Amino acid sequence: MIRKNQPMPFFWALTPIVLMVVAMLITIVVFEGGPHIPLAFGTVIAALVAWKFGFNWQEIEDSIYKGIRLALPAVVIIILVGLAIGSWMGGGVVATMIFYGLKLLSPELFLVSIALMCAVVSIAIGSSWSTMGTIGIAGMGIGISMGIPAPMVAGAVITGAYFGDKMSPLSDTTNLASGLTGTDLFVHIQHMFYTTIPGLLIALAAYWYMSLGFAATDAEVAKISNTMVVLENNFVISPWLLVVPLTVILMVAKKIPALPALVAGIVLGFLCQIFVQGDSVAVSVSALQNGYVIETGNSVIDSLFNRGGIDSMMYTVSMTIVAMTFGGVLENTGMLQAIVDKMKDMTKSARTLIPTTIGSCFLTNATCSEQYISVVVPARMFSKVYRERGLHSKNLSRALEDGGTLTSVFIPWNTCGVFILATLGVGAWEYAPYAILNFVVPIISIIYAITGFSIVKLKPGEEQEPLVINDDLAYPDYKA
Repeated sequence: MIRKNQPMPFFWALTPIVLMVVAMLITIVVFEGGPHIPLAFGTVIAALVAWKFGFNWQEIEDSIYKGIRLALPAVVIIILVGLAIGSWMGGGVVATMIFYGLKLLSPELFLVSIALMCAVVSIAIGSSWSTMGTIGIAGMGIGISMGIPAPMVAGAVITGAYFGDKMSPLSDTTNLASGLTGTDLFVHIQHMFYTTIPGLLIALAAYWYMSLGFAATDAEVAKISNTMVVLENNFVISPWLLVVPLTVILMVAKKIPALPALVAGIVLGFLCQIFVQGDSVAVSVSALQNGYVIETGNSVIDSLFNRGGIDSMMYTVSMTIVAMTFGGVLENTGMLQAIVDKMKDMTKSARTLIPTTIGSCFLTNATCSEQYISVVVPARMFSKVYRERGLHSKNLSRALEDGGTLTSVFIPWNTCGVFILATLGVGAWEYAPYAILNFVVPIISIIYAITGFSIVKLKPGEEQEPLVINDDLAYPDYKA
């Protein structure tokens, strides 16, 4: 819907974003409110700007609905995760994972261990969301029971989950970045080794150093033992309950879509609550709707297990929808393109082009609130520029993942930040300092661009065909 004869001026395209950010800061810092109203305010401003430049109300409304439609797969996944958390809490599945995790893992190695576990699972299934929704939930319980701060545990979970998501040939964003740039999938993955492996090693070293402060003292050992006793007194603990998360992981690994895999996990958890834990059908249904409720007298256990259900996800769902109305207007009325075009004008070589690409991916994550858009839009805008600068397409595909896939977790109103809050119970600005891989890798990528290390140029006579991107295929379904 971009006007052919009247491109959106940069100043006006930037106005809704600046005003939204100012409103966001005032609302959150001064009034201690949430992001919904600032995002809605930004949508109104963006609509007024679009109207000023000739877009009628029907076109603006269509752009809003297009943004919301893009968020619907995420909304469905968020609701199903709420159901899964409620049923797994009630069915004793999470209690069992925490119980055995406390037996096997030590505090001084926990952050490193959980990051590596999440990395392995995510590589196997190609999905950060499924990893965080299974291994991540148990990891939060284990870490908190050991006295490790929740934001620190969440950061380690996110690092592992996104490492695997980024490096797995089964990952949707990995296939999207390689496909949009015309780069062979395994060439793309190999090129990401240069930034992602050092990023993971730095993260693991940092987690090891952080964990030194959580050595298993007598007090911590007593606390862990007490937690395990409370779990045994309030739940039926059995290794057979581990079949539930393993079933979900195996189904996704076998390329069964996320929705039926999650539904299977919900049903199994629901049945476990009735037939293993001995709760009534009414109580089990209530756990799905309102979340699981338990009073053990142990504040740590109570805070961990009183959660889940559809109702607990409604704040997250509403934030996702409001954010996507803002992003829909920005993208579909040409405002986002005007901003990215302005950024393209500042690029003269790889030293500026790659940092600009990474910056535009982060900006798209912040404004359009959707990880996929942060890969698709810069791919559209920069593919020709990379060819003109004589740079191989794998430089672009790596920059899209370094700047788009990884930084999505730092935006509280992005679908990824929203999902993590709903699943792990920690906000983006709390876990941000500990999601080390996610901010170290973009920095490494920028350093490489400035120094020229691992930047591959096209050989003489080597040309890459311009890409023709079908909008209907540009946004894949969530594998979650």
